[in-house]
Amino acid sequence: MAKAPKALDYQTIYEIFTRFRAAEAEPKGELHHVNAYTLVVAVALSAQATDAGVNKATAKLFEIADTPRKMLDLGEEKLIEHIKTIGLFRNKAKNVIKLSRILVEDYGGVVPSSRAALQSLPGVGRKTANVVLNMWWGQPAQAVDTHIFRVGNRTLIAPGKDVDAVERQIEDNVPAEFQLHAHHWLILHGRYICVARKPKCGACLIRDLCVYEDKTEVPA
Repeated sequence: MAKAPKALDYQTIYEIFTRFRAAEAEPKGELHHVNAYTLVVAVALSAQATDAGVNKATAKLFEIADTPRKMLDLGEEKLIEHIKTIGLFRNKAKNVIKLSRILVEDYGGVVPSSRAALQSLPGVGRKTANVVLNMWWGQPAQAVDTHIFRVGNRTLIAPGKDVDAVERQIEDNVPAEFQLHAHHWLILHGRYICVARKPKCGACLIRDLCVYEDKTEVPA
């Protein structure tokens, strides 16, 4: 079995994140939410969907169901009406109702702040749990999605054969001072610059530090 490529050296990774921080010191997630519960729901709904699509669907939903109890009162069928524009909406609706019931019955309606407890909720995997831990509780948790997986491997900031390996590489390779925002810097870079089919290398602020061979465009 071929070995995974070696990550960039410490100084290069430090410079990359220094540039990310200089460009946007406090990057924010793009999923709309009003509390920890609506963040859990929004992230769970975002699987195989865009943040923009989720935000459109939840705009009115969160006005009337921003707690587990209110979501249970709304019910599964009415929830479906709000989220039917999102992929896999029926299964997601079932999970939202199930996790809401668990939060009410087992946690007094309060979203737990531990990864294990979050992952025990229906429809909440490690990525969702890490997003919530990072965005709501300010923990340096690294939620690896397709964007971060791509950027981590293309740039060799965090090479890995699967999302768990990339998550470990980010934790191991990114200096501690950048860990809190590393997830958002990488995901935003992958979403808007280092896109899948034709990366916008001409507009990339780390172009000279990136080892990706199939660069497109030239700097202006």
